Amino acid sequence: MARSVVDIQPACLGLYCGRAVLAVNGSAELYGDCGVCPRGQRTDDNKICRECAGAPGRYDWLYLGFMAMLPLVLHCFFIEWYSGKKSSSALLQHITALLECSIAAVVTLLVSDPAGSLHIRSCEVKKLSDWYTMLYNPSPDYITTVHCTHEAVYPLYTIVFIYYAFCLVFMMLLRPFLVKKIACGLGKSDRFKSIYAALYFFPVLTVLQAVGGGLLYYAFPYIILVLSLVTLAVYLSASEVESFKDLLVRKKRLVVLFSHWLLHAYGIISIPKLDKLEQDLPLLALVPAPAIFYLMTAKYTEPSRILSEGGNGH
Repeated sequence: MARSVVDIQPACLGLYCGRAVLAVNGSAELYGDCGVCPRGQRTDDNKICRECAGAPGRYDWLYLGFMAMLPLVLHCFFIEWYSGKKSSSALLQHITALLECSIAAVVTLLVSDPAGSLHIRSCEVKKLSDWYTMLYNPSPDYITTVHCTHEAVYPLYTIVFIYYAFCLVFMMLLRPFLVKKIACGLGKSDRFKSIYAALYFFPVLTVLQAVGGGLLYYAFPYIILVLSLVTLAVYLSASEVESFKDLLVRKKRLVVLFSHWLLHAYGIISIPKLDKLEQDLPLLALVPAPAIFYLMTAKYTEPSRILSEGGNGH
C-alpha cells in the first residue's frame, strides 16, 4: 500500500527500517510501507530510503586497500614458505600474485555501480552498527519480526566478497600453468602447495569479512602497525640481523625491510581520519624508527651475551 508524504503515517520502527520512494510527483513523494531499503540505499533521519550517491572517503579507500592487500600478503608468505631456498621461481610467482590481485581489483571496480567506471558510489559509515543491520530487526509485537537487513555501508561490505571471488578465479586461471612451467626445481607435491594454501585462506578471509567487517573497518590501522612491527622483529631475529651491515649481505633482507616500511607508512596514514593527506606526511618520519631501534639494541639483547655476563657476575 502506497502512502503520500502528506498522509499521517505510523512510526517506522527499527534502527534501519525505512520507506522506499515509489514515485515522485513534483515536490511530493509517494512512499511504500515501512520495511527494508532496496540495495544501494539507506535510511535518512526521516526514515526514508535514499540512494547512496556519495563517494568513498579517503579512510574508506584505505580500508578497501587493506582488505585487498590481505590476499596478496598471504600469497607472498606461502610462496616464500613453499618455494624453498634453491627455487628460482619465487619472484615470478610473486609477480603473478600481484598481477592476479591487481586485475581482480580493477574488474571489481568496473562491475560495481556505476558499471564500467573505476569510481563507485557509497553510503557514509556513521557507526559500528551500520555493518550489522541484521542485529537490529525490530519486533513491534514481540512475536513478528520486521526484517530490515540491508547493506547500510554500501558497497564496502559486499565489494570485498566480489574482490575475493575474482582473486580466486584469476588465481586458478593463471597460477597453475605458470607454476607447472617454472617450478621445475620443486617436487611434484610441492609445486602447487602455495595454490592449495590459497584455497584454505580465501574461505577464512571471507568469514573474517562476514563476521568482523565492521570491527576491521575501525581497527585495521592498528592491526597493520602491530602485525608489521611484530613480523619485522621476528624476521630480523630469525635472520640473525644485528647491524646495518647484516642487512646489506642479502638483497632479500632489504626487500623485506622496505615492504614492512610500506606497511608502517600505510598504517600511520590510516590512523587519523583526515581528508588532507599533507597533514599526515610528517608522521611518515616515524616509519624507519622501529627498525633503527632494533638494530641499535639487538647486540645488547643477544642471549649468548646475556648468559655470559650472567655467568661472569656469579
